[in-house]
Amino acid sequence: MDTIYTNIQSSILRGDKLLSVLIDPDKMPLANTANFISKLNQSVTTHIFVGGSTVEGNATEVLVNEIKKHTNLPILLFPGDVNQITDKADGLLFLSLISGRNPEYLIGKHVKSISKLAKTQLEVISTGYILIEGGKETAVERETNTKPLLINNIQKIIDTAKAGELLGMKLIYLEAGSGAKHPVAGDIIAKVKKEISIPIIVGGGIRTKQQLDQAYKAGADWVVIGTAFEEDESFFDELRS
Repeated sequence: MDTIYTNIQSSILRGDKLLSVLIDPDKMPLANTANFISKLNQSVTTHIFVGGSTVEGNATEVLVNEIKKHTNLPILLFPGDVNQITDKADGLLFLSLISGRNPEYLIGKHVKSISKLAKTQLEVISTGYILIEGGKETAVERETNTKPLLINNIQKIIDTAKAGELLGMKLIYLEAGSGAKHPVAGDIIAKVKKEISIPIIVGGGIRTKQQLDQAYKAGADWVVIGTAFEEDESFFDELRS
């Protein structure tokens, strides 16, 4: 039986580029979901991420249920906390903030999630999450009380990614943060790509088709876009399949 991760690997081996739209339950009115997903279905989007740094109550489950009515694309949870876990999704990025040193986001939250995950059939994909400075303080930085890695210390970013791979992570996520002023630089992506053999996800600060293409050209296997669509849904017009 194929899994989300094996399909990701197969796509990358074929040279396909993956694209996720990140939907924050606190920022997506349910009434707008059908129209938004209709546009998404007509684009080159391959996966949907659902999550945010802070999400109230059962908003994640409610939104996932609504999204499911309008698309067959895989839905992966991108949880900022344990309360965002729902078995209505298809899988979950088990994010460990390996760029920081706050034990809660390295392993603490994960331990707290186990009893809840045990009651689901979610495909759990271990992901090394690396926060890189993007020109402004981000919600991730505030919520986790960690500092991003500096862009002028590329070797530390490379070493952190490699450490994540050696620890058994299946994905490395290079994140400039939601609403970042600038995305992860191409030379950082390229140098990390050269040193690791697992897929690289890149997100944060990507607002144009040119920036998207630059990330792919540098070596990103998978790109995530969130704020750009929150600010301007017409961006979908540039990404039609």
